[in-house]
Amino acid sequence: MTSPIVAVIGGGQLARMMAPAATELGLTLRVLVESPEAAAALPAHEFVVGMPSDADAVAQLLAEPRPVALTWEHEHIPVSVFEAAQAAGVPARPGLEALVFAQDKIAMRERMTELGLPNPDWAHVTDEASVTAFLDAHASEAIVKTARGGYDGKGVRVISSAAQAADWIAGRAEGGPELLVEQKVPFTRELAVLVARRPSGDVAVWPVVESIQRAGVCSEVIAPAPDLDPALASQAREIGERVATELGVIGVLAVEMFEAEGHLVINELAMRPHNSGHWTMDGSVTSQFEQHLRAVADLPLGDTSPRAPWTVMANVLGGARQDLSGALAEVRDPGAKMHLYGKGVRPGRKVGHVNVSGVDQQETYDRAVAAAAIVREGAQQ
Repeated sequence: MTSPIVAVIGGGQLARMMAPAATELGLTLRVLVESPEAAAALPAHEFVVGMPSDADAVAQLLAEPRPVALTWEHEHIPVSVFEAAQAAGVPARPGLEALVFAQDKIAMRERMTELGLPNPDWAHVTDEASVTAFLDAHASEAIVKTARGGYDGKGVRVISSAAQAADWIAGRAEGGPELLVEQKVPFTRELAVLVARRPSGDVAVWPVVESIQRAGVCSEVIAPAPDLDPALASQAREIGERVATELGVIGVLAVEMFEAEGHLVINELAMRPHNSGHWTMDGSVTSQFEQHLRAVADLPLGDTSPRAPWTVMANVLGGARQDLSGALAEVRDPGAKMHLYGKGVRPGRKVGHVNVSGVDQQETYDRAVAAAAIVREGAQQ
């Protein structure tokens, strides 16, 4: 008897980390990977080589035995994939009507405004004059973003003059992505809330976490967010649940937020497992990867309770060490849980993460950061 199949588009680390969860749930994970050497190719139960724009590869992904659901590990999914899934009778989760708000930041800002949820001041801009007008109204400093395609600090600039966005404005006129400018929020820290929702409408929420960014990339996540006002924590969870419900998200949703002078401001949405949820692999009863599969396959959602008072995730970015195979032998902390992505090392690339759980916040943080440094650079002599 063939186990239920969940098809995933994208061969990176997020699809890779779904594989153990799929095995435990009795699901077959069939992944569309960019190459046989992609991070998800080895651990996946089945894989098809191709890109989302490759109609033949997508057809193979959706072929008999037919998947019970099609999902994604990134948002860059063309409309043709949704059309192919509909023709094959495979539900796409999340669907295009939801995913568009993670694909297009202008659409997201418009929808958050319609829902009365906390946005920064923002505007859709088309030329240098409209950028200048926004800067004049916001103390001559703002954030300019490409509406589509940006992630991990890409497609985002802090500007104090329209000239600093002139190349993007010219690119837009030549068919490039639309642009928006946003108020530079004077935030004290970044928070994230992860929510899972299944087709029945059932929702499960993890504790709100603090996300620490360095050079525009997530460096560490502390779960739960230290010293967070319970009222703000409750508001963050309510925002996450409302976004998931109003947008019809199926699967895991990450809502990234700023904490700014006692209130919250929505920053970004991601409709898939997310870096801010990697701590759940070891720190929660149900990981975000298991939960995402449960949700898209319309299975009962798992318990999101923490397993320890604190869990800290520290990302491993490419550094001095080129071969990570010997890293575990050098990490002498037996409580440090290492997760490597099977990717080639290059500077700044996410190649793994380390989770540490404990009873003391600072000690747990220090242990996670130290372990990640050893994986990245090697043990200091």
